[in-house]
Amino acid sequence: MGEMTVVHRETDAFAVLVRDHVILVDQPYSAGGMDVGPTPVELFVASLAACAAHYARRYLVRRGLPADGLEVTADFAMSAGAPARVSRIGLRLRPPVPLASGDAEGMRRAAEGCTVHNSVLDAPRIGLEVVTEARAT
Repeated sequence: MGEMTVVHRETDAFAVLVRDHVILVDQPYSAGGMDVGPTPVELFVASLAACAAHYARRYLVRRGLPADGLEVTADFAMSAGAPARVSRIGLRLRPPVPLASGDAEGMRRAAEGCTVHNSVLDAPRIGLEVVTEARAT
């Protein structure tokens, strides 16, 4: 469906080119980077939080409930051992107004059904190819 390109900028910094958008990723100073953007892992967690927010907002709109001001907060933990991976992600949805328990549960279910969440639960096959020819300049 889509394609993106990641281009090295300097040291540990990369530019992710997505359609007409550029997302900078880097490592924090403490890990040897220049901290010009989030780490790839932070971007991964952010994509889940943003996807959940999108689905939760759509739920609120469909129900005729206020949606402007919806917030989603994400926290995560890394595994202690190998391989390096995110071992836990917590999402907290904060609607802009108090919700009845049925709507709160409906919004939670909607957020759980987001595409990124589904992709983590049923992991996609990942192909990895190393192209050894020099890039045309």
